[in-house]
Amino acid sequence: SVNIVAFGNEREGFSEDNQQPSLIWRYLGRSALISQIDSSFSASHVGNPVFTEYQACLFGNVRLVVHDCPIWDIFDSDWYTSCRLIGGADIIVIKYSVNDKTSFQELKDSYVPMVKKALNHCSVPVIISAIGARKNVSCTCPLCTSDRRSCVTTSEGVQLAKELGATYLELHTLNDFHIDKYFGGVLEYFMIQSLNQKSSEKMKKRKKMQKCHRVQPPQLEQPEKMPILKGKASHYNADLHNLLCCCQCADVAFYPEDLSTVVEAHKIILCSVSHLFMLLFGVKSPSDTHDTSIMQLAQSLFAVEAGKPFPSPPSGVPPCVPPVRVVVKDSVFCSCLPDILHFIYSGAFQWERLEEDIKKKLKDPEKTEHVLEKAKCILKTPGKLDTVKDCGSHQIKRLCNTSLRLFFNTPVLADVIFKIQGAIVPAHRAVLVARCEVMAAMFNGNYLEANSILVPVYGVSKDTFVSFLEYLYTDSCCPASILQAMSLLICAEMYQVIRLQHICELYIITQLQSMPSRELASTSLSIVSLLKKAKFHNSDCLSTWLLHFIATNYLIFSQKPEFQELSVEERNFVEMHRWPSDLYLKQLADYRNYIHSQKCHCTVM
Repeated sequence: SVNIVAFGNEREGFSEDNQQPSLIWRYLGRSALISQIDSSFSASHVGNPVFTEYQACLFGNVRLVVHDCPIWDIFDSDWYTSCRLIGGADIIVIKYSVNDKTSFQELKDSYVPMVKKALNHCSVPVIISAIGARKNVSCTCPLCTSDRRSCVTTSEGVQLAKELGATYLELHTLNDFHIDKYFGGVLEYFMIQSLNQKSSEKMKKRKKMQKCHRVQPPQLEQPEKMPILKGKASHYNADLHNLLCCCQCADVAFYPEDLSTVVEAHKIILCSVSHLFMLLFGVKSPSDTHDTSIMQLAQSLFAVEAGKPFPSPPSGVPPCVPPVRVVVKDSVFCSCLPDILHFIYSGAFQWERLEEDIKKKLKDPEKTEHVLEKAKCILKTPGKLDTVKDCGSHQIKRLCNTSLRLFFNTPVLADVIFKIQGAIVPAHRAVLVARCEVMAAMFNGNYLEANSILVPVYGVSKDTFVSFLEYLYTDSCCPASILQAMSLLICAEMYQVIRLQHICELYIITQLQSMPSRELASTSLSIVSLLKKAKFHNSDCLSTWLLHFIATNYLIFSQKPEFQELSVEERNFVEMHRWPSDLYLKQLADYRNYIHSQKCHCTVM
């Protein structure tokens, strides 16, 4: 059914012709879509008619109910009835005469707010019909306001429609065109929209009822959340700074000209941040240096011990060889050298702090500027402008994880050689001691390796050990496969490098999580073997995650032969946390049997 409520009187307030049929009655009588019209009157307690109720058939089989309320007093005398009418309406029609300005003003000021309140934000379509031809208006412009006092202008009607979110119509005469085509076309459009909406809601309700009475398929719960593995923060710069503080494996010593003090350091660290030190310690030759200012500064500021001005790069210096002695010719610079070395070893990121430390130590602006300029020239990137602004910011070469990569797996400045699977791998004791506590104990304790250049390595492959050393030098690694990551994890556990273990664990987890189910079912990679290795090498986080991974993919792994290799404890854990659960599979089997017995289509399978 469709319920229409019409408010207002389309006749003029002082018109004598009150017996003319109303807009609603004329439409119902003329529309070809409406049949079997019946009308009745409803009276108030004083006997005056409040509204006329029309009942008819729409489209042959749809019940149409229309309440035509010509008097707005119903909102004053019977608020409950007016709210009930609006609440049950599918379409609301508001009518007024364009020549009755007084009634329109009363409608706008008093009754439109009541209609808004009764609608209570309901999305009911509203049609505002301005009826009649304006009298005594000389201008034919629809927006003209020359006769506002006696007529309701189009702009006033449009403004009222905007307030209600309504559709505005002007019916100059109640002839066939205006009633049947114009007013009737808009009204019938909203009636069709209302029927479509009711049909859709009825269909949804019917489907919901059918769903409630039908046997529902079992609900598959989400698998348990996998354990979260948090990575460890890098302590790369802290490791290198601690190397300077403990002075282990120092191979260079700086002295003032009077040899009164000594400052020890490491060639590989200094050469990784400064081309001047590369030149000083023979990593580069003068012919390789295009910046002559670096050569001049090296000769004016430093002097290597007599007899070894620019030593050639050794392929393997015995541990017992004393550090290279370097004399600092500038006494003021030499007094600030410990602060400059701390700045270098901490990553060369705190230039402002270095400035403050040197200012406090020297307490002389000229000397401070002199030392800072020397430091900038030592650390500057070759080929860049040598200005205070540039050298004090981004032109300074910093000690970062890419700086030591230049010396990784090369004999330059190497002082130890690892022999593994018949191959040799050169390395630098300073880096190994700084980054690995096991190697620090090995090279500084009462062990054979402490006094040997050639150190054999057992238990790992060459590729794995080279990847391990690459991490020590660069603080990063990129395994080529899950098996290589597991081998690297075992090597990291052997040398107690915890962060590398976590990196390998994260790599393995990420690779397994990204593996599709089809690939997981067909892969030759043994997850149970990974689990056994993780447990044996004390990787508790990875072993726990792998157990959850097997349980979450129970239907895949339970069909593999490796599943039988799980221990009783592991099998119990997997069965307890399996997904989908055994209960769900039983419920699904029962539901399938029910579907087949009812000979209806399964909504799940």
